[in-house]
Amino acid sequence: MAELGGTALLVLAAGLSQRFGEGSKLMAPLRGKPLGLHIADTVAGAGFARKLVMCRQGDAVLQAAFAGRGFEVVVNPDSGRGQASSLALGVRALARRNPKAILVCLADMPFVTMGHLETVAGALGNDMNVVASRLPAGQPSPPAAFARVHFDALTRLEGDKGARSLLASACLIDAPAEVLADFDTPGDFANLG
Repeated sequence: MAELGGTALLVLAAGLSQRFGEGSKLMAPLRGKPLGLHIADTVAGAGFARKLVMCRQGDAVLQAAFAGRGFEVVVNPDSGRGQASSLALGVRALARRNPKAILVCLADMPFVTMGHLETVAGALGNDMNVVASRLPAGQPSPPAAFARVHFDALTRLEGDKGARSLLASACLIDAPAEVLADFDTPGDFANLG
């Protein structure tokens, strides 16, 4: 098991979910629980230095559910500015406690395993200060871990591309397609059969 004590976890759950349509995508049921809470339950027993979730304004039920699972909740008052605004706010909040690294996950990726998270976080070190997951097509993806040297750059990101520019030089960790599946549309839920 990887040592996670110096690593903080940041879950991004403040997206607008425009492709989902009506209702809260992260509160939509998936295999017996809301989509967004799968990651919260996956990391429940992990020894992260801190666990923080970024939520959008007005998502009181989701905020309460994460808080009940031991997460610090930070609300992005302007989540319409894109994923980077949530990432920057979350990193600012976590960096105040000076973790050695931040592991970033998306709340709409319900099948990420604790083993994969430990592998990504554990690959940081020596010359490797950005580690990301590798999608089957080869491109970098969250979950991704960033060493402290990148915190300042993360707080200056803008737009809806997240940390894509930093991930271009990341060490990539393979995972099965189903582990990195993300849910964006009602069809993604229906395709589970």
